[in-house]
Amino acid sequence: MPEPIALACRLKGWLDGTGAYFSLLGLRLFIAWEFWESGMTKLHGENWFSEIQGDFPFPFNVIPTDISWFIATWTELLGALAMVLGLGTRFAAFAMIVLDVVAWVSVHAGNGYNVCDNGWKLPLIYLLMLLALFFSGPGKLSLDHWIAHRYCKT
Repeated sequence: MPEPIALACRLKGWLDGTGAYFSLLGLRLFIAWEFWESGMTKLHGENWFSEIQGDFPFPFNVIPTDISWFIATWTELLGALAMVLGLGTRFAAFAMIVLDVVAWVSVHAGNGYNVCDNGWKLPLIYLLMLLALFFSGPGKLSLDHWIAHRYCKT
């Protein structure tokens, strides 16, 4: 094999191995920070869901706003913690996807794409990141990986 191709193959192997540990960790930590900030803002802020409850998709538009606020706050906070630990990552990603879609539809959809106009660019980015974590899992630097490696021998 020619030397440049052999070098490229070694580099690919190294990047693949390293990526299995760090690429999904980066996604998890970024999405955790974003959702943690939002959850903390809700935890210490005033419930404004009553102003937009009519824009929530069914069944969220019939749930009392205090319950919706509680669910959104704790989904963001516990989901962020799960992402940092890589524990229950797919479950947390699914819950955060539902929350993200509700926010997209009820808050961001009518404002265009631009972030500066409170548009739907950020919910789209979050959705794509969460879908990657839902389908790929948390990566090797996670409690999920450790648990699966230890107990799910196939």
